[in-house]
Amino acid sequence: MYDGEGTNLSRRWLLAGIALVGLTGAASMAAEQPPAASASADSMVVTLLGTGDTIPSPTRYGMSTLVQAGGLNLVFDAGRGCAVRLNQVGIRSIKVDAVFITHFHSDHLNGLADLWTNGYLGPPSSRRTTPLEVWGATGIARITASMRDTYIDDIQIRLADEKIPEAGTQILAHEFSADGVVFERNGVRVTAFAVNHGPLIKPAYGYRVDFAGRSVLLSGDTRFDENLIAHGAGVDLLTHEVAIAPKPLLDSPWVKAIINHHTTPEEAGVVFSRTKPKLAAYTHLVFLASERIPPATLDDLVAETRQTYGGALEIGEDLMSFEIGEEVVVRRGAEAKAV
Repeated sequence: MYDGEGTNLSRRWLLAGIALVGLTGAASMAAEQPPAASASADSMVVTLLGTGDTIPSPTRYGMSTLVQAGGLNLVFDAGRGCAVRLNQVGIRSIKVDAVFITHFHSDHLNGLADLWTNGYLGPPSSRRTTPLEVWGATGIARITASMRDTYIDDIQIRLADEKIPEAGTQILAHEFSADGVVFERNGVRVTAFAVNHGPLIKPAYGYRVDFAGRSVLLSGDTRFDENLIAHGAGVDLLTHEVAIAPKPLLDSPWVKAIINHHTTPEEAGVVFSRTKPKLAAYTHLVFLASERIPPATLDDLVAETRQTYGGALEIGEDLMSFEIGEEVVVRRGAEAKAV
């Protein structure tokens, strides 16, 4: 059962004067966020930290999602501003138990350094004393080692000057190269599965998280993909990327190239119809436009999805959260709470 405000939210937002997708999203001032709240022991809380794309936006930060279950804070992708959004919901970097990267495009990685370095900064009581653990496909160890090498001057200065714990500056990378369970802790199981982000964008993975009979699937960046449908069957919450362009732009070569690496609303609707989640939610919204042609609207996104899907649907916003228990409870803006 879905306990939310339905799927006509986009019309309400548009009538409120928020017509362009780059101007939609939750309020981003930390002072507007409530203190963290507790969830029941067998529930899962999913918070959209960033729902944007490669273009910098003050309201839609880079792609990142927080999943809280079993007393763990798991971050999936670390796009621009993820450490800021975590702080807004009361999660310091040292409280992040694991980071999972879907693929190696910059907009899914460019907030990782900030998340990691903030873990060894600050007062002694707030410094990480163990390595940050990062999961990803083959290549993530090279990326994290190179990132640490980039910041080695900062690390050495702070080791000598601030006496930070050396172990807290380390990154422990866990690599995988095939579908399967990649993480199990405190009753939380994370399964990675390959997705099709295009023939040259490999490796690319999505993730499914299961805990106490609750489940969420995070698509990663992908085209319409049968493997995703197989892994997403019957999940409580399915979060999925989407790309949409106004019809006059669909014949443009560069628009075609981008659309061919993502999932259209009609295709996403087929995914939702076949997997049958309690709730489907869009994130990583790619709204294409040109200097002469403005982007599609949120109404357009809903209408095109409705051509193939009639179930519960939310258009994700930064800091929107979903508490998955017997029902999926949606909170947005200043209502959003983390465990």
